[in-house]
Amino acid sequence: MEVRAKKALGQHFLTDQSIAKRIVASLSVLANGDSSILAGGDSSVLAGGDSSVFDGGDSSVLAGGDSSVLAGGGLSVVAGGSPSVISSGGEAGVEKSPVLEIGPGMGVLTQYLLRREDIDLKAVEVDGESVDYLLTHFAGMQGRLLQADYLRLDMNRVFSGPYRIIGNFPYNISSQIFFKILDDKDRVPEVVCMIQKEVAERIAEKPGSKTYGILSVLLQAWYDIEYLFTVGPGAFAPPPKVQSAVIRLTRNGRTSLGCDEKLFKTVVKTAFNQRRKTLRNALKPLLAQRPGASSSSFPAQNGNLQVSAAAIPEDVSSMLDLRAERLGVEDFILLTNAITAVG
Repeated sequence: MEVRAKKALGQHFLTDQSIAKRIVASLSVLANGDSSILAGGDSSVLAGGDSSVFDGGDSSVLAGGDSSVLAGGGLSVVAGGSPSVISSGGEAGVEKSPVLEIGPGMGVLTQYLLRREDIDLKAVEVDGESVDYLLTHFAGMQGRLLQADYLRLDMNRVFSGPYRIIGNFPYNISSQIFFKILDDKDRVPEVVCMIQKEVAERIAEKPGSKTYGILSVLLQAWYDIEYLFTVGPGAFAPPPKVQSAVIRLTRNGRTSLGCDEKLFKTVVKTAFNQRRKTLRNALKPLLAQRPGASSSSFPAQNGNLQVSAAAIPEDVSSMLDLRAERLGVEDFILLTNAITAVG
């Protein structure tokens, strides 16, 4: 039995076993501080492909050139959202770290995840054909597999506490997956995923680059980002038309932004929506909605827009003449607090 790759789900099944082992091996320290990885797994890098890397990452690249999406299980939004538990069961007695695999597809990662004695694995798959395949070929998936759309899944129904995430994310909804992860950031200490290379570079990029954007800021506010390696199209069936990359997100020590988080997100998104403009101009739509503010200038204390330069701290005021791509996380926090103070 084979699973037919579905274009609507963005399915490109990973077939290279060595790459699968390396992805699973990238999931780091889990239960009891055990950093050992993948019983019997070889995490060595493979020959072939593009040796170019991003921002000091691992320069070894895998199997053949260009790659993209993921090992099966594209999670496009579907009607409903209530997960269907496929079967019951599970293990007990050994302390394990909860891990969710998103879109296991034909189980190329799953088979190695099941070998790790430090993992309590659950998987979510939207494709019914893949679900049937997994239950037929992997006895260990009994009680671990949910047929559901991850984007609509209530994670409180899956894990009661912290959990890690691993998977090959479909490039067409990878941003939505990351936004959902951010919503549950206090319970997700680590994410290892394969995504489109261009998106991976954008997420890991530092301020000052044209690829630096909304996800860069929002994810870097809460996670350390590592670009691990690039994967070429020869590792997939069918081969995709874009390259892929594996990245690791590790929760940093930040417990609070020190500003209004909702406004922080709005400021970041508004700033990058017109990234070619200076922040003074790009933020006009947002500032016009603040109490006492006008669309013509940055608001000042007591709504007196004519004295805004004097009212706003110098370090923040000078930011308004920059473009969004020049600001780091801390800069956006300062900007958010300034807007809160004078709004």
